[in-house]
Amino acid sequence: MSGLTGVVMTEGKAGSKLKWLWLAVLVIVVDLGTKAMATAMLTYANPVPVLPSFNLTLLHNTGAAFSFLANADGWQRWFFVALALVVSVVLVTWLRKLKTNETWTAIAIVLILGGALGNVYDRVVHGYVVDFLHFYWQDWHFPAFNLADTAITIGAAMMILDLFRKPADGGDA
Repeated sequence: MSGLTGVVMTEGKAGSKLKWLWLAVLVIVVDLGTKAMATAMLTYANPVPVLPSFNLTLLHNTGAAFSFLANADGWQRWFFVALALVVSVVLVTWLRKLKTNETWTAIAIVLILGGALGNVYDRVVHGYVVDFLHFYWQDWHFPAFNLADTAITIGAAMMILDLFRKPADGGDA
């Protein structure tokens, strides 16, 4: 019986950070919901002013971040789907291996995971990613983006900050 207890305890410890997957699901649901609302309520490429320097503008991005490869011949759709799925497997594997005190990293991972899967859904179903958040300053326009992109960016920023939070000896903060 002690062998079984050891297995159960090991599985519980190894998978303890998987509990954060709810946050990835929340990111996906909110992202897809806001994209559906934007698609239903906005006219393509017609900016709707919300605040000074901020519009809601429905756009379709067939490329990657900031429309990278948007003008390619279509191969990029499946390339980005495959890449996001591989990265998702790597992220879940990494999440499973985190230690109990690595909550910050777990949150960063699931934010990136949720954002990546939200955009994968768009690529598979629509052939493009729905973007609608559009910031600008005078004649300078930041490329439109969505909440999945925001989650990915926040998760990546958290990982970069984590590099500065950890002691030089490689221990956890």
